[in-house]
Amino acid sequence: MRIAALSFGGPAGQIAVMHRILVEEKRWIGESRFLHALNYCMLLPGPEAMQLATYFGWLLHGVRGGLVAGCLFVLPGFLSILALCVLYASFQEASLVQAIFFGIKAAVLAIVIEALLRIGKRALKTWPMYLIAASAFVAIFVFDAPFPLIIAMAALVGFLGGRFDPGRFLVIKAHETPDDEKDSSTDAVLEAGGSARIQPTWHGALRTALTWGSIWAAPIIVLLLLVGPDHVFTQLAVFFSKLAVMTFGGAYAVLAYMAQEAVQTHGWLAPGEMLDGLGMAETTPGPLIQVVQFVGFLGGYRDAGMMGPVASGVVASVIVTWVTFAPCFLWIFLGAPFIEKLRGVKLLTAALSAVTAAVVGVILNLAIWFALHVVFARLDEVRGYGASLLVPDISSIDIASVVIAAASLVAMLRFKVGMLTVLLVSAAVGAIYYLGIAAVG
Repeated sequence: MRIAALSFGGPAGQIAVMHRILVEEKRWIGESRFLHALNYCMLLPGPEAMQLATYFGWLLHGVRGGLVAGCLFVLPGFLSILALCVLYASFQEASLVQAIFFGIKAAVLAIVIEALLRIGKRALKTWPMYLIAASAFVAIFVFDAPFPLIIAMAALVGFLGGRFDPGRFLVIKAHETPDDEKDSSTDAVLEAGGSARIQPTWHGALRTALTWGSIWAAPIIVLLLLVGPDHVFTQLAVFFSKLAVMTFGGAYAVLAYMAQEAVQTHGWLAPGEMLDGLGMAETTPGPLIQVVQFVGFLGGYRDAGMMGPVASGVVASVIVTWVTFAPCFLWIFLGAPFIEKLRGVKLLTAALSAVTAAVVGVILNLAIWFALHVVFARLDEVRGYGASLLVPDISSIDIASVVIAAASLVAMLRFKVGMLTVLLVSAAVGAIYYLGIAAVG
């Protein structure tokens, strides 16, 4: 819980805090074991920081330790965003709320661009990686290709490339640590916990898969039986269950797909509101993917039925959080005992490299999608030959949003200002500007 409370702005910061506390301060985990676990979690769908916390809990104290670590890592962010969702939905029309989120939206655009540059620098080191990234961008931005299909095709290309041209496809190398690295204090703790002696068995793997698969599916089955497939609770549960298995590359990679489905297909929220939700997730502790809770809350709030808007939103938040994070426990408890067999598999590393390159293209799509909705008040959609493009009305440009976004990007890239500081200052500047314009008007 302490790690979660100190972690803002995405997995990079959360993993850094986790390393400082667990490896350097508490000395519960050795450096080699930390990197070993991180490599494995990077291969999984879902929030890698939460899965890493769950892995370390399992490593030290088995399934009970994994449950405690994983749940408490999510809890602070869940409670924070739940409180903000209630305030946002109840007072969304208030000018002060609109003023605060005016600046946050522009800052979030800068944060997405910064993430694009950071991941691109790590992933795009050879021409095939650039080609994969460009293809992924065109597929999703121009042709609305499904995100899972893009990831699957990238993984296939990476797998084949790793076999026939490994020099250009093995971009993301596994961390290497000296073979003779020892940490007797850490080994003693692991032996006391007992998890270090666990040997993988197919019987145990089957039991784990059935147990946690049932836990994951339980709310979906109950909702189908109680309220039927067309109820908003069921639709949210099914949609975010699917999303949980294709969030490779982190929250930024899947946001575009989530926004497209939540806004255009289901109508749970408006385009600008997705930016508001991302701003909430950036300024609250815990996993960035917790933004799904915002989408679920608004979906339940606006289709409440007899339950009442706030109560429906709260229930929807719990459902969405459950189906998003329950699979994380499945991946860790099922796969961790087999982790040694996954290490050093070069074809798997090549597939991961290609997926990461595709994620760069997907995040570029997200950055442009956000920019169009933040900077321009009016957009037209042009369709033809199976493609569709959003064309902005240049006369509807919002100069203030451009200035705030540009200043935020310069602050982060040039002056290394922290993400939370950038968001708070942007919110204050945006609020002053917005309220000032409203007063003059």
